[in-house]
Amino acid sequence: MNTQTETFRGYGKLFSLAAQTAVECRFPEASVLTAYASVYLTGAEAGSGEVRYYGRALFSIVYEDTERRVCRAEKGVEFTASAKDGRVVPAHTVRARAQTENLSLRREGASLFVTALIGTDVAVFGEQSFDYLADGDLVCRREPVNLFCAHLAQGASETEDDFEVDGAGDILQHAETVHLTRAACGGGLLTLEGEVSLGLLALRGDGLVSFERLVPFRMELPSEAAQAGCRAAAEVTVPEVRLGVEAEDGGNARIHAELALKAEAVVYEEVSVSGVTDAFSRTHRVALVYADSRSEGAGETTAFSERVSGRAALSSPVNFSDTLEAVVFSRAEANLMRGNNGMHVEGVALATLLVKGAEGRRGVEMSLPFSVPVQASDAAVSVLVCGMSARQKEEGVIDAEATLKFTLTERIFGEARLVSSAEEGELLPVNDSAVSVYVPRAGDGLWELSKRLGKSPDEVAASNPGLEFPVREGQRVIIYRKKTLEGR
Repeated sequence: MNTQTETFRGYGKLFSLAAQTAVECRFPEASVLTAYASVYLTGAEAGSGEVRYYGRALFSIVYEDTERRVCRAEKGVEFTASAKDGRVVPAHTVRARAQTENLSLRREGASLFVTALIGTDVAVFGEQSFDYLADGDLVCRREPVNLFCAHLAQGASETEDDFEVDGAGDILQHAETVHLTRAACGGGLLTLEGEVSLGLLALRGDGLVSFERLVPFRMELPSEAAQAGCRAAAEVTVPEVRLGVEAEDGGNARIHAELALKAEAVVYEEVSVSGVTDAFSRTHRVALVYADSRSEGAGETTAFSERVSGRAALSSPVNFSDTLEAVVFSRAEANLMRGNNGMHVEGVALATLLVKGAEGRRGVEMSLPFSVPVQASDAAVSVLVCGMSARQKEEGVIDAEATLKFTLTERIFGEARLVSSAEEGELLPVNDSAVSVYVPRAGDGLWELSKRLGKSPDEVAASNPGLEFPVREGQRVIIYRKKTLEGR
């Protein structure tokens, strides 16, 4: 039995890894109001059995000194870490995304240690290949199967903004959250659009004030694969921020912000492979071996907003003697969840509430849970918190409100199960009847019936021109066999 095979070769996401590492920074002992840590990866590479990644964590604290003056301090710490997995080899390419998952403070003697727990998600890319049966001395069912090939792209850009605020002195802390709203392919360019939420904590006289600004951006990344019809997924980070404050007449101030942007993206090209999904022999039993392949792609991107409100959970109590000064570092943690009433994005909006009491200022962590119904089965979720506010209408109770901006990028998968090889077995029994009548199973399709009868679909259809598929109960199938008279 002769068979012909072909090899599919593509490039795609092989698997994902997750890792955590703790990075610590030391400050002089202080009465901390707020602490913040931003993390930026500067590189990631595949080794033997591990992915090594490295970057820089920038720590900042705002505190009151012994005279209750508000002060700030900032330090940077470089770090190196790894994600272990025996499947990783140096030929792989990796993309890593890091974020601060938790921040903790510890006092030892005259020192304050701020520890950031950094979570890193790693996508590992490499060659995907498999052999599949293309032709041979068999009756074959050929069907197109769709797979996704990944093309990596990256780029850098800058964006800036000038805006006026109602009085601001020194900027004490800043935080940036990137929200991607669009990734479009066409003409060899991947266009990324979104906005950076810039959060600022500043002095205003003897008090504290927070500002929030949405800075739009647009980036174009060259990629030959970025053609119309392709989809893409991307991560945009802000590795550097430059801020300036200029006082204006009337007590106002103008803030100038320059933000460096770095993008890493994957363009997904959908390819079709026409292979054999099933086969049989008219004369022999055949053992088939299958090759399975699964590839990941990106689907539609959906963006929408939702206003949420409710009673916030607090890390420490407040009362009417406390003055609410500012809400800073608004952010969200969310996941796509399946419930009794369908799919929801469930999570929590987080922020630090700065309050001023008789004993001085302090920071109170507050959280507001949310659940928003969505039309998605499997998607990557991005949430941006805008305009989070807090008020105390009842003593000890903080009511919070926030606008949440969601972006859902659908995850889709291409799956292929193709015959990779066939091994010929024993001869099939020969039916030498001129005509045979079969009672098929209800629901059989043309291919299933042909395989059971050992005839090609064309032969079965030709012998039964009025037969409809799938067959119904009680139908009959007629098979004609050519007979030759001996001696003629």
